[in-house]
Amino acid sequence: MLTSPLLFVSPKNLKEAIEAIEGGADIIDVKNPKEGALGANFPWVIKEIRALVPSTGKVSATIGDVPDLPGTCSLAAFGAAQSGADIVKVGLLGPKSVVRAIFLMKKIVKSVKGCDPEKQVVAAGYADAYRVGAIAPMKIPKVAAEAKADFAMLDTAIKDGKRLFDHLSNSQLRDFVATSHNLGLKAALAGQIKKQDIRTLCNLGVDVIGVRSAVCIGDRVTGTISRVLVKELKDQMMELSASTLRIRK
Repeated sequence: MLTSPLLFVSPKNLKEAIEAIEGGADIIDVKNPKEGALGANFPWVIKEIRALVPSTGKVSATIGDVPDLPGTCSLAAFGAAQSGADIVKVGLLGPKSVVRAIFLMKKIVKSVKGCDPEKQVVAAGYADAYRVGAIAPMKIPKVAAEAKADFAMLDTAIKDGKRLFDHLSNSQLRDFVATSHNLGLKAALAGQIKKQDIRTLCNLGVDVIGVRSAVCIGDRVTGTISRVLVKELKDQMMELSASTLRIRK
């Protein structure tokens, strides 16, 4: 069954945020691609973008592909929340076991929810975890649920042209989404997503689709987000949703 997921678009600065907003992104997801797959941006950039986004809109911010340092990461997460992020994303690169990842995420969730109980936390793992020594992607929903986070997410750690679908099958991704939902979590997928992947992702029942390279003119690091490309992606998602409603009627 097709669903209508939210579109996370990841700008690196104020100019790109404007493009993402004008293109119709549901959530503005602040990151710094120069610092990795989930590279963290500066607190003043989060503040500037939060001031730009309407009060009814949501701003997400990543705190990086984090090490297994709970104190350091908790402080970073608190800083992102205090800077205006409604949603704080954590790339679980450092922890080498589920136990360590849960411990780390619990401290991060406590920091963010202590700032504001309404703020949300994303535990993000990597579809290509085997290439970077991170915990297995199918373990991420368990980590997120036990830490009382709000989202389980998968991205790709190494940005070398290989995509989410190069590392995990549709069946595995469907299981990831279903497991997340069964644990009371929202499921998010990213990792070199392309326009032609949208129908597949919607069919998987994912709640959030995260993009940057798909809406950039140029590459993900030096390129620039285009409102035209954002709108094309968002329009496609809305059309898929509308088609489903027409079929049901």
